[in-house]
Amino acid sequence: MTVLVFSENMEVAAELLGKGKELAGELGTKLAAALLGTGVKGKEGELFAYGADVVYVVDHPALTPFFPETYADALAKVVEEAKPEVILIGATKRGKETAPRLATKLNAGCAAGATNLRIDKEKRLLIAERPAISAMVVATEYSKTKPQIATVAPRTFEKPPRDDSRKGEVVEVKVDLTVPEKKVLELKKKEVKGIKIEDAELITSCGRGFRKKEDLKMLEELASLIGATLGCSRPIAADLKWLPEDHWVGLSGHKVKPKMYMAVGISGQVQHLAGMRDSKIIVAINKDPEAPIFKVADYGIVGDLYQVLPALINYLKSRKG
Repeated sequence: MTVLVFSENMEVAAELLGKGKELAGELGTKLAAALLGTGVKGKEGELFAYGADVVYVVDHPALTPFFPETYADALAKVVEEAKPEVILIGATKRGKETAPRLATKLNAGCAAGATNLRIDKEKRLLIAERPAISAMVVATEYSKTKPQIATVAPRTFEKPPRDDSRKGEVVEVKVDLTVPEKKVLELKKKEVKGIKIEDAELITSCGRGFRKKEDLKMLEELASLIGATLGCSRPIAADLKWLPEDHWVGLSGHKVKPKMYMAVGISGQVQHLAGMRDSKIIVAINKDPEAPIFKVADYGIVGDLYQVLPALINYLKSRKG
């Protein structure tokens, strides 16, 4: 019995290994990782360095390009070998397609988008907490069947320290995979301008408090002065289209965890808070003293952003000379 971790994204896999180590310790089992793909053999060290005791490798040409059906088949074979009690899968776009297919194959439950995980030691159950009903409540879930599967979004858990001296066991899993009757006709690389918002350490974010698109230039100037990346709430990206969805922070947008998040003209609806509440320092600027954003803010300014932002910009410019 093991705790098994999988993500095609090595950063996410490392984060899951950190949490998986804690869960495996509570269950008194080993921590295993699945390494799937084409030409992946030899990359096991990346997973050992972040805590894996065993790495199950499926290196097969049918795993490129990515098709969730094929990955679910390969993972099911790994499960046959590893016999895990708990499976953690990164809730990347690919992981979210693969996990439910794997759960169906295994006739197992799957807690999607878990934000907290713990073990009921007496019953050896994985207890998963996740936002539900547009993040208005936190649902606590567990599965009566095993293995117990949970998907976890990137940056939900801290990546553990890397230890390149760690070694472990490598198990090569032989599989007979069927190539899906689908073809990828063309791949186009998505254009990303500037820093990915998930990687930003400082974010200044705008909401419906801004009256027109041209007014965002004030926030862009402030962001430029402090080296921040521009974010926004759902209405700015999805309804008004003032900014691309790459800037959208929230439950349906991007989940961020910067050192400082400045919410300007954002009321703080639960869907938005779900995407940024793990920020280390939250600063809120809003003219409504009852705005929900102030309940999660470390620092707040009750005032009109059209007065506060110019004052902040002038102050920062004066400090820079």
